Amino acid sequence: MRNTLKAANLKAVTKKKKPLLSPTHRKKRLAFALKHQHWTVEDWKRVIWSDETTINRLGSDGQEYVWKKAGDPLGEREVKGTVKFGGENLMIWGCMEWNGVGILCEVEGRMNAEQYVSILEECLLRSMEESNVDEEDIIFQQDNDPKHTSKLATKWFEDHDVNVLSWPAQSPDLNPIEHLWEILKRLLAAYQDPPKGLFELWDRVVVEWEKITKEECQKLIESMPRRIAAVIKAKGGNTKY
Repeated sequence: MRNTLKAANLKAVTKKKKPLLSPTHRKKRLAFALKHQHWTVEDWKRVIWSDETTINRLGSDGQEYVWKKAGDPLGEREVKGTVKFGGENLMIWGCMEWNGVGILCEVEGRMNAEQYVSILEECLLRSMEESNVDEEDIIFQQDNDPKHTSKLATKWFEDHDVNVLSWPAQSPDLNPIEHLWEILKRLLAAYQDPPKGLFELWDRVVVEWEKITKEECQKLIESMPRRIAAVIKAKGGNTKY
């Protein structure tokens, strides 16, 4: 059977983890893509992209690879240390726009609607002020987390005249900031020694966040027309992004 599959030019690949899409999710993703299919990069330049992510003190939960010669004994660089307790992590909220990354915020404990509004007040407003986009032209993107769409957050957006982009659920592939987190985590993984605690981890996150260039942000935002086209081609289904 294996030889037959090989002869058919087929090979085994690891399944990619993607959001589980219901028919409703697909329909709304396709509707969003069709609505924005004629947006150019100039249109997407107006958007401030936001998201949260978790940073582990002892590195990524994913697989890590090193090169070694066959038969060589296990060396230190080939071992990823684990601990039963004290692994620790921190959650951060960040945003980016055409001219670079915005203000970074640490999420304290389990974020609720009240803390999210305080983050908007402290970090989003400052990021908007520091962008070169006219305030009335700015469009703010967020996902459909209940804290983001709460009555408290909705009222805050109305009070501050912030135009919020209507976003389809289960669509991280449409949000270019997801790839920005990958860049940040690669920079953090380059450190030889793990941080001694969360304070040192936060300091490293801030340092590496500020190293991310506007060119990297622009490259991601320039991919938006392709992301939209991919969703249309997939009829609302998952894409490679």
